[in-house]
Amino acid sequence: MTWTQTESVHEFRAAAGDFLAAHPAENTVLLTLANRPARAGAAGGDPEQSLRSGWWRPDADGPVAGAWMQAPLEPLRLSRMPVAAAEELVDELVGDPWLTGVGGGVAQARAFGDRWAARTGGAVEVEFEQRLYRLGELLPPQVPGRLRPVTERDFEQALAWVLAFFAEVDHQAERVPEYVRVRAAAGELFLWEDASGRPVAMAGLSGVLAGMARIGQVYTPPEQRGHGYASAVTAAVSQVGRDRGAEQVLLYTDLANPTANSIYQKIGYRPVEDTVVLKLRRDPEGAA
Repeated sequence: MTWTQTESVHEFRAAAGDFLAAHPAENTVLLTLANRPARAGAAGGDPEQSLRSGWWRPDADGPVAGAWMQAPLEPLRLSRMPVAAAEELVDELVGDPWLTGVGGGVAQARAFGDRWAARTGGAVEVEFEQRLYRLGELLPPQVPGRLRPVTERDFEQALAWVLAFFAEVDHQAERVPEYVRVRAAAGELFLWEDASGRPVAMAGLSGVLAGMARIGQVYTPPEQRGHGYASAVTAAVSQVGRDRGAEQVLLYTDLANPTANSIYQKIGYRPVEDTVVLKLRRDPEGAA
């Protein structure tokens, strides 16, 4: 069994791109990471962002059957792969100071974490657990209002809501103003207005990659909750994803949030797989 590592996104995409694209739902995070430098270049940023990655073959001349990617200050992300491949990857990376977390399908991430703990004596703890959903038949709720894209005049509102969203999910967001501007300029942030024309909810939509688009940053301010606005904005943005050519429209939910898991299923989303992100702590006393 063989792992190959690189810091070249182009080399990674050439080697593992077809493997990832064959299962775009399960590999949505890796596909998005692999496209990040191209997006940065198009937005005037650094097209050579620091991204580490690798791919695994069961034998030297065989097809790719596993992959990983990692951005600075983010968990290492695993594709689906045999558990033995995840364990072997630990042996390749065990001393790496970048290795502070791992995320992926439950079996792969936990196998990686268990092996890492055995090798280092460190502690592993769950950071968050999510469920990946894929849209089936779209069932829009009957909620008064309309969808519209975020424009320049909405910047402060969108920025405040994105910051609030990240705070609620305990995500350490970097460079949020730039993130909001880039996504709004790309037509990837939307507002739901109520019948009076007042913005009451927000949702984001990724670009289409390998026939897949992903909903994210669904946020309703606390004072507007309980009116169906999250369902309405998610359903409307899901339709935009299909209109833009996505064969699969996806979203993640926090397994600790039963409300979100319920409302998305009511508008047509169906479970694909459960995932987990684990923190890897070299000092066991630092674990909760």
